[in-house]
Amino acid sequence: MTCFKTPEEVLFQWVTRVCSGNADDITALYNESAVLIPTFSPHTVTTPEGITAYFTQLATRDGLGVRLHSKALRKQSQSDVLHTLSGICSFEFEVDQVLLSFPSRFTFVMDISLERPILHHHSSQVPRNLS
Repeated sequence: MTCFKTPEEVLFQWVTRVCSGNADDITALYNESAVLIPTFSPHTVTTPEGITAYFTQLATRDGLGVRLHSKALRKQSQSDVLHTLSGICSFEFEVDQVLLSFPSRFTFVMDISLERPILHHHSSQVPRNLS
């Protein structure tokens, strides 16, 4: 059983696993009852199979990567093991053979005492400024 020492460790593992493109490895971080509100889909995902399918589709993008904006990272601790992390990251991948960046905001709720610590994950692209 693998438990994590800090919520940041879970986040860094998530980034590493997304960059590797292995959907099963990514899904292994999500609790069996986790909710995913993904960046690039209008649908809320509530099953491990759905989470795997979402990350399998995302992994088909050439040049897929995630870059954290560490200065924007915020942690709220509800207890020794229950934490909320929020911040900004940029997804990068090719569209029509051009590498594009998609700045996105995220919130993770996690219980680091669990082998599969991510309980809830919401991510959305940062909207363009209207001014």
